Amino acid sequence: MASWSAFAADEPRLADGIRLLLQQYGPGFGYLATVRADGGPRVHPVCPLVTDGGLFCFVVDSPKRRDLERDGRYALHSFPSEESDDEAYLAGRAEPVTDPARVALVAAIGRAAPQVDWRLFEFSVDVAMLTRRDHGGPLRPDGGRPAVQVWLDPTAGRPGVTDLPDQRPSRRGRHGFDTRRTAA
Repeated sequence: MASWSAFAADEPRLADGIRLLLQQYGPGFGYLATVRADGGPRVHPVCPLVTDGGLFCFVVDSPKRRDLERDGRYALHSFPSEESDDEAYLAGRAEPVTDPARVALVAAIGRAAPQVDWRLFEFSVDVAMLTRRDHGGPLRPDGGRPAVQVWLDPTAGRPGVTDLPDQRPSRRGRHGFDTRRTAA
């Protein structure tokens, strides 16, 4: 799993687009999906914090925190915008941050209240997706479908995925993933 910083270094424009959607109302705001003990999904509103050092979330003692402590898999979706139907999605693993200096630094950046029983988690990025819908603009040649950019962590093992090079002439990220493909 890649850190937010590694993802942002690999695809800065995609990372900026996702950051803007997560922070469209000022502080970060989105929906966090976690995995319950029985394997089912659970969704919670959260305030993710994107810094140069990573993607973080302060989580109070709650079912979502227990989910992350037990099984760190997560999905994070941006809160719907009032001005467009654009959306951002991230998935990966959440790990508790245990270094007191790093916790203090992120707490200062995020203005986290010290008296609250929260734990800091850092979210790695396995999948990042940004969907843009151009309402009000001219119809695109693709029939008006949304433009979808996807980044997959090149270091994550994917069963069934081969390492055959793609010969299509298109704009590719540093690791060869097409970040400008449209939805099929």
